[in-house]
This record gives sequence, C-alpha cells and structure tokens, in this order.
Amino acid sequence: MDGRIRSLERWIVVFIAVHSAGVGLLLLLAPEWSADFGGWSAAAPLFFTRQAGVFHIVVAFGYSLEYFRFGSVSFLVATKAVAFVFLATAFILGETAWAVPLSALVDGLMAVGVAGLHAKLRGSSIQLGAS
Repeated sequence: MDGRIRSLERWIVVFIAVHSAGVGLLLLLAPEWSADFGGWSAAAPLFFTRQAGVFHIVVAFGYSLEYFRFGSVSFLVATKAVAFVFLATAFILGETAWAVPLSALVDGLMAVGVAGLHAKLRGSSIQLGAS
C-alpha cells in the first residue's frame, strides 16, 4: 500500500510542479492574455505580471527539487498554504476576478492533499520534512 501512496504522491507533486510552471509560462509570455483570462481588465505594468510568472516557475522548480532530492513537501505545502491565505483574503476584501476564489480553493486543496498523503506515508502525525 505504501508503494501506491508514494507513487500517487510523486505524481501529484509532478502535476503541481507542471501546473505551476505552466501558469508561470503563461504569465511570463502572455501577460495581457493571462490577466484578461483571469478576470482582470488590464495588466499594467506588464513587469509585475511577468514577475509573477517567473515566481511560479521558480517555485515549480523548488517543489521538484525538494521532493526528488530530499523526499519532502514542506516548501510545496507552505507555498500553497500562503497562496491560499493571500487569495482568500483578497477575495474577502473585494477582489472580483473569477480566478481569485478558484485559485484559493485549488491551492488550499493542493496543500491539504499533499500534506495528508505525506503524513499517511510517514505515520499518523504530519511531518512535512523527510524522515
């Protein structure tokens, strides 16, 4: 059973890293289209949208590096938890772009799902570092 859970965890980490890198590439290479698609009327200046794209690519690399080098998901879970808090707060405070609440939900589910799988592999308590 541990082998199947470990394989599932690996595939989920890879999926999340690819998803983050894909979002990053869209923000970096097509910032105006990305902002429009996400529900914002404009992305100006484009520097900040592109910077967000680079950030997404860097964290995708970080997720992969941590998982495949150390067997840990601490960075992924922490990053997704912070993203959830930021996005949920923005939505509560009035951000109207449709991508904000959806992204909050998805990031929160990613954090909880990966943390839960990792905890199941390591025992009953949540230990996000390698053991």
